Amino acid sequence: MQNNVLILDFGSQYTQLIARRIRELNIFCEIKPFNNLPEDLSSYKAVILSGSPSSVRAENAPHPDLSKIRGIKPLLGVCYGAQYLAHFHGGEVGQSNTREYGRANLSMIKEGEPFFEGVAVGSQVWMSHSDTIRALPEGSVRLASTHDVENAAYRIGGEETYAIQFHPEVYHSTDGKKILENFLINIAKVEQSWTPDTFVDTTVADLKKKVGTDKVILGLSGGVDSSVAAMLLHKAIGKNLHCIFVNNGLLRKNEFHDVLKQYKGMGLNVKGVDASARFLDALAGKSDPEEKRKTIGRVFIEVFDDEAHLVEDAKWLAQGTIYPDVIESVSATGGPSATIKSHHNVGGLPDFMKLKVVEPLRMLFKDEVRRVGASMDMSPALLGRHPFPGPGLAIRILGDITPEKVRILQEVDAIFINGLREWGLYDQVWQAGAMLLPVDSVGVMGDERTYEKCVALRAVESTDGMTADWVNLPYNFLQKTSNDIINKVKGVNRVVYDISSKPPATIEWE
Repeated sequence: MQNNVLILDFGSQYTQLIARRIRELNIFCEIKPFNNLPEDLSSYKAVILSGSPSSVRAENAPHPDLSKIRGIKPLLGVCYGAQYLAHFHGGEVGQSNTREYGRANLSMIKEGEPFFEGVAVGSQVWMSHSDTIRALPEGSVRLASTHDVENAAYRIGGEETYAIQFHPEVYHSTDGKKILENFLINIAKVEQSWTPDTFVDTTVADLKKKVGTDKVILGLSGGVDSSVAAMLLHKAIGKNLHCIFVNNGLLRKNEFHDVLKQYKGMGLNVKGVDASARFLDALAGKSDPEEKRKTIGRVFIEVFDDEAHLVEDAKWLAQGTIYPDVIESVSATGGPSATIKSHHNVGGLPDFMKLKVVEPLRMLFKDEVRRVGASMDMSPALLGRHPFPGPGLAIRILGDITPEKVRILQEVDAIFINGLREWGLYDQVWQAGAMLLPVDSVGVMGDERTYEKCVALRAVESTDGMTADWVNLPYNFLQKTSNDIINKVKGVNRVVYDISSKPPATIEWE
């Protein structure tokens, strides 16, 4: 890739947001830990220093060597990045008298500065720091202030180095995207050449070169990521792509056959493997959530390995890994996010399979995956599918798993999801599903007392699943859905709606 933007991550919770905002400008960017700079910086046209939970005044403050960047490439410091440029280059950073956090408004903007072109005094910005810049580096020019922050923005004279103590990447900074646009396009002269079409063309060409005539195995999940990855590989290598779609017995009602039918219409070489009995037998008597997950992962590996051995001379394993997974695996902080996620479409395949890995989506965010799929004319219904957990209904059936419980939840889930579609609500929801609770409740049906299952419905709105709010579904929709479930699903006599947000609750119940 040419015209790249490099983001150095100092551990900020907002670093991915910087990348997303830049990608929205049709500019390609990459995130690298501050302590692992690329050896070759020639392809980067601009560099951004992220925020950080650290203080530049601490002994162990993140302190990268910028000698190959500063004064050579356009550079923007954000929050910690701005304080870093000040503290280590002749300025002064001290603890703020009051913690500067939340909304603020620009009370002064220096006229005639291209960095703030199109941004007016009074523009709202988002602050998030406990330190503040008391003195600017020598030769610097103050560009903006707020009521409480005198040095909200500055540039260093004689070079294209800019710094801001607020976060332009968050929604609350009204003109944040415009400021990033001014820096990257007007100042750094970065071309806006990052589009879904160019990604498809470049990726297909790279896959042809990398894979050649080798055979590739891909574990399809029916979800967006694995499906888009499959289409890219199909464009590159055609029938040498061998897709395996495993029915673990915990999919939604009719999903195994519906998804296989959909894939056939896409021209993919797909083999469906119905291993539902094998999974349900292995899960019998297990009620601990982690034990259920591990059992499903183990059996998936066994089934997938059996099928992979039937593909002679396979050399590659394809995965639907996306960019947030890659970023978390190289976190600058070394915290919990440093743990690499196991991807549900392959179940964390072991070394004994001896396959090289190819990940065509590893540089894309989720919304970009959907746009790439749309550019290849993939079905909007497939691209708009809600996320579905890798362990399937196993983590929506609280307690042990039985074929009867799976049947009940599949029926309930089908009524709920189909109802969302029929009422035009499906696309307003990020994820929805039903949970079968491990309790029986008293009810009355036809003048007779019942003692049957209780189900909980869950619908949330989110952008990335990290945080989520429950959706305020119409009462008349919930009323009809509840009636349909109780009247049509044998074994259920009570329906509740989950109105918990994440945090403190999670989206799934297990």
